[in-house]
Amino acid sequence: MIETAGSALPDRPSLWRHADFVKIWLAGTVSQMGSQVSQFAIPFIAAVILRATPFEVALLGAFEMLPFILLALPAGAWLDRMRRRPVLIVGDLGRALALLTIPLAYAAGVLTIWQLYTVGFIAGALSVFFDVADQSYLPALIDRDDLPDGNGKLSISGAAAQVLGPGLGGGLIHIVAAPFAIFIDAISFLVSAALIGLIRKPETKPERRMDEGGNHTSLRQDISEGLRYVLGNGYLRMIAGSTATSNLGSAIAFSTFAIFAYRELQLDPGLVGTAFGLGATGLLLGAIVAVPLAKRIGVGMSIIGSILLCGPATLLVAFLPSTAVAAGAMILLSQFLNGLGSIVYNVNQVSFRQAITPLEMQGRMNATMRFIVWGTLPLGAVIGGIMATFLPIRTTILIGGLVACTAFLWVLASPVRSLREIPRSE
Repeated sequence: MIETAGSALPDRPSLWRHADFVKIWLAGTVSQMGSQVSQFAIPFIAAVILRATPFEVALLGAFEMLPFILLALPAGAWLDRMRRRPVLIVGDLGRALALLTIPLAYAAGVLTIWQLYTVGFIAGALSVFFDVADQSYLPALIDRDDLPDGNGKLSISGAAAQVLGPGLGGGLIHIVAAPFAIFIDAISFLVSAALIGLIRKPETKPERRMDEGGNHTSLRQDISEGLRYVLGNGYLRMIAGSTATSNLGSAIAFSTFAIFAYRELQLDPGLVGTAFGLGATGLLLGAIVAVPLAKRIGVGMSIIGSILLCGPATLLVAFLPSTAVAAGAMILLSQFLNGLGSIVYNVNQVSFRQAITPLEMQGRMNATMRFIVWGTLPLGAVIGGIMATFLPIRTTILIGGLVACTAFLWVLASPVRSLREIPRSE
């Protein structure tokens, strides 16, 4: 039975006493910390070591996110037929191996931009399966009434990673060559795989679905059902539109940020990494206040207000001054506001999506949402790269920020605005 309002939930045991949740929380914390190093180091390698053009740097993001267009929908349908934990382990191991090729190629003197594209595409393809399985696995691991708390705790670990990761990445670039810093990310994926392998809760393999004729449904039928489920739901459809628009603007704005920061403004990578890291404290604050804020002003208003904040935060980057300290301070402010808004938004909208979706539909729902909202990232990266080829990079960032500022209109004009609580089970 689903209820949207009613008496308060009884006191529930802390998830910190849930051994399997703690393992997946630790796995996420470690791997996200490592990923922050790579996300900082790889664009630096392209822009500074390989001296790539603005369009070539922008294509890094396009290759990494292209698999979400190509693979997300079949991945979701396939994962609704599979146990999720083995997929998570294989995804971590595969990404570790792909990343290890970068320092090896650099040491051999054969590293090229095309290898970065290849690693980005392989890692992105594995991330498609990992991310869809990850979001679909949590509702099977913990009670649905614990989903907001679980997502909040996972967001705190992600926020902590983004606080420490960029500074660690910037520091490692000073200590060792940037390609060797990526070794840290590869190790983090191996640790994550080991922790997920220690989870003990049995996972039931989903039953193959049957059509009206008594035959197993095809992958195409399952994909179509997932699309109909998301696009036919007034809440999910508008949340998808809002997130996709925000991601499109952000991808345009940041597609050539490495060239803007390191070659045009001549900023030190340590300064940039520190500014990103300190600015990511907004993520920590957002993870802490997301659930209490939703209880106070309502889930719908939390979603609208938080995505509204992200657009102007992105726009700030277009106005970075040439003075190093002032630029660092503005990056910090931009990242703080963006982190605060994005985490409050994600904790509430992801928990809502998970709560209203049947367990057997979780994979397809999450995959369809990923296809829509992350499918705009490679598009934005290509658009940003083309624009930066013909326009000043600062102008490209400004246009991307303006696009991101319109994202809130989707949820403002939807049933989301009247949503008071996340539906809970009884």
